[in-house]
Amino acid sequence: MELRQLRYFVVLAEELHFRRAAERLFVTTPTLSQQIRVLERELGGPLLVREPQVALTPAGETLLRGARTVLAAADETARATRRVTAGGGEVVRFGLLNGAPPALARRADHAARAVGARLVLTGGTSAEQLRMVEAGEVDLALVRAPLDLPGHPTARVVATEDLGVVLAAAHPLARRTEIAPADLAGHELILFARDAAPGLHARLLAELAARGARVRLSENAMGHAQMLAVLPARLDLIGLGSARVRDHPGLAWRPLAGGSLRVEYLAIHRTATQHPLVAEFPWDAIG
Repeated sequence: MELRQLRYFVVLAEELHFRRAAERLFVTTPTLSQQIRVLERELGGPLLVREPQVALTPAGETLLRGARTVLAAADETARATRRVTAGGGEVVRFGLLNGAPPALARRADHAARAVGARLVLTGGTSAEQLRMVEAGEVDLALVRAPLDLPGHPTARVVATEDLGVVLAAAHPLARRTEIAPADLAGHELILFARDAAPGLHARLLAELAARGARVRLSENAMGHAQMLAVLPARLDLIGLGSARVRDHPGLAWRPLAGGSLRVEYLAIHRTATQHPLVAEFPWDAIG
């Protein structure tokens, strides 16, 4: 029996609804159902009545009482260990999104200090941050919208950025002050790997197509830093990025005519977290 499975069961027992519980946990409904069945097999019987609506069996009610005690003890042990590791201070484990505006990390650090904590940072893509939040490996994290599990109550918008076209300074389109979407027809577009942020990947391509930018998606999927390294020497490729890259050597940044593509940054945490500072964290100070 794993702590993760107990957390799944407690949230499901609170919601008595698989979809709502899965959204709280940042997992899919089939994943949640499969893990509950694993728990039932290990414990030797049903924990839930699934039809006509979800309800706890007597065994489930017994497990719920014990699971809450076990999880509270585990969370308190983790907090106590982090305090010792930090020399007596509280630690907030913060998932820092790859390529996020640097100001967000600085503001998050200031926000943590305001509540008497220090940040321990872990980098990763949106998908990796979602996984770490779900697994309890970080207390808070940044991701790019849209979430693959929309409507999660712990997601808050903390920043937005406008995206334009990033291309080699020697590219013919770089001579323009802005680029019409139709002028991108046939150009090969570098994007991050779809698995890194499936929702955003699909939305960017859909918005470009809706505006008449008939680009070809490149087979070269790469992160932000790799894109900036490759583009200066490639006149056959374009990318998307914010105005933060306008002074990068060998590159040009141009806005899209008719309006930029907008990206939202979300701060998220696990609904069932027992970390005492999550509820007190000054979200507005990050944005």
